[in-house]
Amino acid sequence: MTVHFDFDNSYARLGATFHRPTVPSPVAAPHLLKLNRRLAEELGLDADALDNAEGVEVFAGNRLPTGAEPLATAYAGHQFGNFVPQLGDGRAILLGEVVDRQGRRRDIQLKGAGPTIFSRNGDGRAALGPVLREYLISEAMAALGIPTTRALAAVATGEPVYRETALPGAVLTRVASSHIRVGTFQFFAARGDDAAVRQLADHVIDRHYPEAANASNPYRALLRGVCARQAALVARWMQIGFVHGVMNTDNMSIAGETIDYGPCAFLDAYDPATVFSSIDRNGRYAYANQPRIAHWNLARLAECLLPHLDPDENKAIEAAQDVLSGFADAFNTAYVDGFRAKIGLQTPQTEDAALIEDLLGHMARQNADFTLTFRNLGKAAESEQADGAVRGLFADPAAYDGWATRWRQRLAAEPREPGERRVAMDAVNPAIIPRNHLIEEALSAAMAGDLAPFERLNEALAKPFEDRAAFADYAGLPPVPEAAYRTFCGT
Repeated sequence: MTVHFDFDNSYARLGATFHRPTVPSPVAAPHLLKLNRRLAEELGLDADALDNAEGVEVFAGNRLPTGAEPLATAYAGHQFGNFVPQLGDGRAILLGEVVDRQGRRRDIQLKGAGPTIFSRNGDGRAALGPVLREYLISEAMAALGIPTTRALAAVATGEPVYRETALPGAVLTRVASSHIRVGTFQFFAARGDDAAVRQLADHVIDRHYPEAANASNPYRALLRGVCARQAALVARWMQIGFVHGVMNTDNMSIAGETIDYGPCAFLDAYDPATVFSSIDRNGRYAYANQPRIAHWNLARLAECLLPHLDPDENKAIEAAQDVLSGFADAFNTAYVDGFRAKIGLQTPQTEDAALIEDLLGHMARQNADFTLTFRNLGKAAESEQADGAVRGLFADPAAYDGWATRWRQRLAAEPREPGERRVAMDAVNPAIIPRNHLIEEALSAAMAGDLAPFERLNEALAKPFEDRAAFADYAGLPPVPEAAYRTFCGT
């Protein structure tokens, strides 16, 4: 069978200012580790044609499919608050774009396919562990209903990459609505290239925010749209205990998708100050700081768009501030609405926010597991006899008892029957998440040549809201309390 991608490469057509042509570097002995057949079909690709020697050559970067226009995109970014005027795709190569079966335009990108002009003396390669980690977590996020980049394939290269030691190399084929970032706008704004900023903004409006095109000022509408998507996205992160770990402006997708799964991880015991990244020594990107950082990043986008918000600088600043001021309300609404559903409430009441925050406060003080607390609340909402499943997660169960009395009084004002309420709660409170110890176990086995734990975990994470006996061992507490779990960027 012949591998065929029906490419239509709109970003390549923007011109040389936005990217550099870059051909992937061949590898010695590639072999397929994982093909996401369901995603392939969604993209309108022939999964059988991809699942053979020719497909492996494409996913490894050894062979370009017809119509590909491989390129590395240019972008800048604030990294931990420090501006770097040129970053760009240092180990990622965009093959092109396809329009999927639902009419959505999607990027096909190889990550770890060799050096580019933006590699800054790096080898442009990726190690097996980070590739499989991104595969597992990005697909888990998709199954959890959170906007995200996706993983189409993982290929071992048959060659080592050298970091602190020699590691097996791999290439990830990543799919995204686009790879345009806040940092993409910063790249051109930092150079005073307002024409390129406008061209990029027009492209983003056409691709991601077509409703903005008819606004009185399309660029204000664009900024408002990006703010709204980011507010909703970060609220969803918070509701599943996800910590991105490296919310630099070059890691914030304009499309509103979760992108760049480097030092990300999930909460076990709830602690809003949790930091997983080995390089985030001051907690800039801690769990509780994510909304504030998202707002800060959006302010950097607004700075790039100022010349296009109004010809009068003062009025442009006023317009930007007006849009940005709406972020807090948008986030808080999405945050409270989401947590309201997690504790079984359907009809909004003014006291709900306090009830939610009181629960989270007790969870933090009592070292309660984030995922299991909310999952078991569904059982408790159906029957008080199930309270023990929640109480046992609190170091002092009496802390839960006092809160539960208020909670049940609030539930009494709700229209749902107990059984219906539990079904609704189970639909938003996952039974299984990519817990850190599960990810590490799967990756350790893969590094030793055993992909079975990776495959099993991937299968379990595909249906996170279902109680499945076959994966009951993934739905409990970590075997030992987590102590200072650290993640790395995976470069």
